[in-house]
Amino acid sequence: MAVEMISKPAASASASSLSKFTRPLNVIFTYTVIILFALAMLLPFIYALANSLKAPQDIAANPQSLLADPATGYPATGYQRVFQRDFPRWTLNSFIFAAAVTIGNVFFCSMAGYALSRIKFPGRSLAFAALVGTLMVPGIVLLIPRFLILKQIGLVDTYGGLIIPVLAGAFGVFLMRQFFESIPADIEEAAAIDGASRIRMFFVVILPIAIPALTALAIFSFQGAWNDFTGPLVSVGSNKELWTLPLGLAFLRGSTGQALEWDLLLAGAVITTLPMAIIFFIFQRFFMESATYTAVKG
Repeated sequence: MAVEMISKPAASASASSLSKFTRPLNVIFTYTVIILFALAMLLPFIYALANSLKAPQDIAANPQSLLADPATGYPATGYQRVFQRDFPRWTLNSFIFAAAVTIGNVFFCSMAGYALSRIKFPGRSLAFAALVGTLMVPGIVLLIPRFLILKQIGLVDTYGGLIIPVLAGAFGVFLMRQFFESIPADIEEAAAIDGASRIRMFFVVILPIAIPALTALAIFSFQGAWNDFTGPLVSVGSNKELWTLPLGLAFLRGSTGQALEWDLLLAGAVITTLPMAIIFFIFQRFFMESATYTAVKG
């Protein structure tokens, strides 16, 4: 019995010392894996940035090098040439498109989500089921019908044809409806007793509570619109004045059989990426919260 009592503290002390030894190793291993994955994600952008500053012959001779040839230095001719094209116009179009889509999605999706959550009307469940069903339809399938509708109503190659089809989306309505379902109905009942109408109740009472969901929706809407290629291609593909940055980048690649101007293309890619990168670093906390929120609610 005495031997057993002595052996138990010894085993406990051994396990404790082993735990103290392995815990730092686990932390080091975890951070090493995270850093390696981060470098793997950043490496393409680092190479694009480094090569965008080189001369064309330097890119062709040694694209893997992060440093320019001392003979050519960093002329950054791609950035000079890209602004001689219509790149400033495409940048403005992208900002207009992304801002309009973000505002439209926040406004219309929140209203639709609130109606599906709180207002009882015939066919509400069927409408919500049909809405969720549209999420299963690949977006590429809707491109030709969208073009035909825009052509019939005369909105091809216009700002209206670019923006109106994506002013609201099924995902945004679904997201807002799920959030409104989590808000207790007692809040609205108290507002109704005080004489608030449905519209005032929505804008004054409910929307301030829905700031986390609205932030998530705004972030995803802006990001999706900024990076969208197929939608603008169908809507304004034949009007160069209305192109967005993704369309402009495709144009910078040149026609079939033409040699790629890598300095020009990489400079355009870096400029296209920078706004989203800046927005991410400024609103990093909101990106993390929106990702966590949608994961929990989904």
